[in-house]
Amino acid sequence: MADSTSPGVPTVVVDDVHITYKVNGARTGKGSATSALSRLASRRQSPGVREVHAVKGVSFAAYKGEAIGLIGSNGSGKSTLLKAIAGLLPATKGRVHTQGQPSLLGVNAALMSDLTGERNVVLGGLAMGMSRDEIRERYEGIVDFSGINEKGDFITLPMRTYSSGMGARLRFSIAAAKNHDVLLIDEALSTGDAKFQRRSKERIIELRQQAGTVFLVSHHNKSITETCDRAIWLEAGTLRMDGPAKEVVAAYEKFTGKK
Repeated sequence: MADSTSPGVPTVVVDDVHITYKVNGARTGKGSATSALSRLASRRQSPGVREVHAVKGVSFAAYKGEAIGLIGSNGSGKSTLLKAIAGLLPATKGRVHTQGQPSLLGVNAALMSDLTGERNVVLGGLAMGMSRDEIRERYEGIVDFSGINEKGDFITLPMRTYSSGMGARLRFSIAAAKNHDVLLIDEALSTGDAKFQRRSKERIIELRQQAGTVFLVSHHNKSITETCDRAIWLEAGTLRMDGPAKEVVAAYEKFTGKK
């Protein structure tokens, strides 16, 4: 049996995973009470409710030290799959196995708009399992990494005064302050200037070197090829290609006709 620290031990196994959920639409038609009773008697589904099969039989394994990009068209199932790996969305069929605790950026470091950035750093760190002493030690580094104080003392202002980019940068900075078994990043690197994006990519490399696994969803293909060594292409909920990042991105760009 392989040692648990061996690079050959998977951190995530997605085994024939299907994810289906229902979307509620507006009610239509008259006589809703009578119609509802009729539907109940015939066990028919309510009108306006449709079933979405977001992920369809996806299987793969991820290993320690890998950075894996998830690419695909809008609605291809990328974010849904991340939520399933994080344990936030159950698989309708199949299984997701993870070693350690996956952290989905923007959830484990959820920020509250009425509180200051300073207070959110503390709460976000606690939400990710850091002690107050660890947060205190890393506080300055988190603020500096985010760059939100470069044009003023924004860290002392309520989060509602931040731009969406500033909020995203602070979320990433809080999450990046801790080492993760599995870190799931959904579009976080598409915000900020080139300087912040460079720092973010360097931090992802450090996380990988510390035996973590990183998943990155991005619509910017350059971020995938520069940050990840492997990419998984989802299209309409199915796994279309899994391989070296540059090869998968090239095939995807040929399919879509744009870079």
